[in-house]
Amino acid sequence: MTYHYSYLALVAAICCEADFVFIPEWPPEQDWPNKLCKKLLQERLTGQRLNIIIVAEGAVDRNGDPITAAKVHKVVVDKLQQDTRITVLGHVQRGGNPSAFDRVLGCRMGAEAVMALMEATPETEACVVTLDGNQAVRLPLMECVRRTKAVAKAMADKNWDLAVKLRGKGFARNLETYKMLTRLKAPADYDAKEVNGPTLTKQFTLCGQDHHTVAVMHIGSPSCGMNAAVRSFVRNCIYRGDKVYGVYDGILGLMSGKFKLMDWPSVTGWVSQGGAYLGTKRTPPKDDQLPQIAQKLKEFGIQALLIIGGFEGYQTGLTFYNARDKFEEFRIPIAMIPATISNNVPGTEFSLGCDTALNEITEICDRIRQSAQGTKRRVFIIETMGGYCGYLATVAGLAGGADAAYIFEEKFNIKDLNQDVIAMAAKMSEGVQRGLILRNENANLNYNTDFMQRLFSEEGKGLFSCRMNIIGHMQQGGSPTPFDRNLGTKMGSKAVEWFSEQFKKCTNAEGRTVTTDPTSAVMLGIVRRQYRFTPFKDLMEVTDFEHRIPTYQWWMKLRPLLKVLAKHESTYEEEGLYITVEEMDLDNDAPLV
Repeated sequence: MTYHYSYLALVAAICCEADFVFIPEWPPEQDWPNKLCKKLLQERLTGQRLNIIIVAEGAVDRNGDPITAAKVHKVVVDKLQQDTRITVLGHVQRGGNPSAFDRVLGCRMGAEAVMALMEATPETEACVVTLDGNQAVRLPLMECVRRTKAVAKAMADKNWDLAVKLRGKGFARNLETYKMLTRLKAPADYDAKEVNGPTLTKQFTLCGQDHHTVAVMHIGSPSCGMNAAVRSFVRNCIYRGDKVYGVYDGILGLMSGKFKLMDWPSVTGWVSQGGAYLGTKRTPPKDDQLPQIAQKLKEFGIQALLIIGGFEGYQTGLTFYNARDKFEEFRIPIAMIPATISNNVPGTEFSLGCDTALNEITEICDRIRQSAQGTKRRVFIIETMGGYCGYLATVAGLAGGADAAYIFEEKFNIKDLNQDVIAMAAKMSEGVQRGLILRNENANLNYNTDFMQRLFSEEGKGLFSCRMNIIGHMQQGGSPTPFDRNLGTKMGSKAVEWFSEQFKKCTNAEGRTVTTDPTSAVMLGIVRRQYRFTPFKDLMEVTDFEHRIPTYQWWMKLRPLLKVLAKHESTYEEEGLYITVEEMDLDNDAPLV
């Protein structure tokens, strides 16, 4: 759908590894039927039995002639005689239950719109509340209209490059990422012969130039989006002529030499799979293991290392950085992509897997509420994961319409619990039938989930009943959400760009990559409106290592909004709402989930 705007088709193509996509902003060449059939035939020869072709509504060729699903179907059947089916999604795309992301987005957008109206004057220009990266911004309405019309004019003039540019940097990056990732193999001038034997140099040649050997590994618990990041990283590296090793089973695999040379087809189908195909372990390296790790890095000629994981991965990156003084093998570019459902890694506002986890928690909360339809006035207390980080409890509480969310970062006592019992009783007397309270697993050592369930049951006798649920590892989810698939793909691509810059700066005359610069060991994260590479050294100052959380967490600014929407007693006085705009922090500089 979305005639003449193909965001849905393009991002869906990235997230489901579509073999071909037809979109109006990027019309195919006139001989597209031959190119399409050639690609499908090549994929069949490599063993791929299923192909997906996405046709956006409004897709055209270079002459402006429409390309429809029926036309593509006829081409494939006539030329290849392959069994081909057409599925027109239509209004099914509008979906059923909104995702956790959309629910929270709606809450924040609504609050931002209210603040915009409160701050408006008769001279204030009409605006559109929108999302830029992880930040809410207000854009002039008429400027948005002008840009939309400019895109339509560029497409009418068949100025396709301008149309893509006017769609924005994000759309252009998505298009380039899709083009690169859907190649069947590396460029034709790519020579996959090792230069000087199997164990020392481990380099490829491309057009006569030396390229590098890199490794990718997981450290931490499995998280949806890890496989998408590996796929993107591997194919981006191979595309530029580098050699990529996948390290299996984390630090233990690194020590024992469980390296696998990754090629183009070895990561086919990974983007939609949960878990971690490379395997992962939660254990960070110990000091006595560093010599053996350094030896393996030397043996396989590793010139750069990508770590994908959670807080343990962050600790590993720090350990490797601090070991540079003793071991030359760690004097290589090291980058980390955060991947943990807890979202407790410093240097980023989002981690791979947390969106999938939020969706799982929200859906489970919906089902638990539904299970009580035959019961009058019931309160559910649900325990989420996250260690000492209250991200899941807070954001899932906002998405699920929770009455309260207890977390470690915001201290509470028995008076607060009694106050919430009274508030819940008042809501029940007003006609509310279901109550929902979320609790982070380490919110409080003494006020655990069992204690809270017994307290609410006792104090709510005659008013409501209370049940508790500990979700556990179900929160990890099965298949990653489109958000995590797309984020993993983009982060893998960004990591390759950063490594390429580091190779230019750190490769000496002998062709060796050596660096001790703190900026060569970094965390790749999303901070407000942009991707940012933050040195591990700088992150140490903003990390609570005892509780494994950052000292500043942007989502804490969502807590007042959660209380307002839940009509929490601590948010109101008799005169009315007393939380100020400053406390809500919902101005243009506030981050947005």
